[in-house]
Order: sequence, then structure tokens, then C-alpha cells
Amino acid sequence: MIDWSWITATYTELLMVTLSGLGIYVALLAFTRLVGLRSFSKMSSFDFAITVAFGSIIATTLVAKTPSLAVGAMGLAVLFGIQFIVSKTRNLTTAVERLVDNVPLLIMNRQQVLTDHLKQARITEEDLKAKLREAGITHRKQILAVVFETTGEVSVLKITDDIDPWLFKGIRGAEGLVLS
Repeated sequence: MIDWSWITATYTELLMVTLSGLGIYVALLAFTRLVGLRSFSKMSSFDFAITVAFGSIIATTLVAKTPSLAVGAMGLAVLFGIQFIVSKTRNLTTAVERLVDNVPLLIMNRQQVLTDHLKQARITEEDLKAKLREAGITHRKQILAVVFETTGEVSVLKITDDIDPWLFKGIRGAEGLVLS
């Protein structure tokens, strides 16, 4: 026998999903306006984790009886508050910055793949090749540097005539990078 309750809903349930959706959307909009768009920037792994948590709270609040709309909105408020406090304090002390942010890691210096750094970043050489292809690299001679960023993204910098050393400050392993 088929259990139709898996694919049907009562008008009351549909109304509650609609009201919860509107309510959690308004809460998200209000908190974003208060705290700022940095909340969704994913500039660090912490930011990414918070963004995923936002999505989880919103989804659960939207389609489940529990948490209630009030509890879901409070959950968003707590996460926005934590993120706001962390973003303010990481600018004040390097201890908080070191605790929250990863350090970018050089994984390729010109044509040389830094295998120890690849292992630290848990990236395979095949992953690296895919990122190089995505960046339009057709030959290793084009590569100045490949950096595993604090967000988990991979940046591919091509050789150009004018390179600002400032871009490489704070990147672990960049001391041996030849810029000219």
C-alpha cells in the first residue's frame, strides 16, 4: 500500500511553510543589513562554515516543525553575532586572526610543484592540473605561482612584466618565489 503522506500536504502545512519561509527570509535580510555582506563573503574557512550553517538553519526552519520560526531566527541571530564579533576582533588581535584564518600556502613556484605543500594542503597533483587548466594555463612556463588560499580556493598567477611583491606577503613558502 502506498503512503501518500510522503508526497502530499495539508493546507495548514503549506501555509506554515509559506509563513516560515517569509519569516526566515525577513530575519536573514534584517541580520544581513545589520551585520553587512561580509557575512556571505567566504573569505576564510570560518566564513564558509558559517555560510553553510546559515543555509542549514534556513532549510530546517522552512520545512520542519522544529525548530520553530522563532528558534530558527534566534539561531541565525547567534551565528550572525558570532561572525560579527569574530570579524571585529580578528582585526584587533593577531591571536584571533591566527585562530580563525588559515595561512595561504604556495603550492607551485614557477614550473616547480611543491609536493610537500601539496601534501599539507591535501591536494593531489591531478587536482592541481585541473586548476591550472581552469585558469587557462597551456604550458607550465606561463606559471608564476599557484597559491592555496585561506578559503580553500586555488589561485593561479601567470607571469607578467610587472609583479607587486606585496601580493605574496603572508603566503607560507613564498620566500623562495622569484618574481623577476
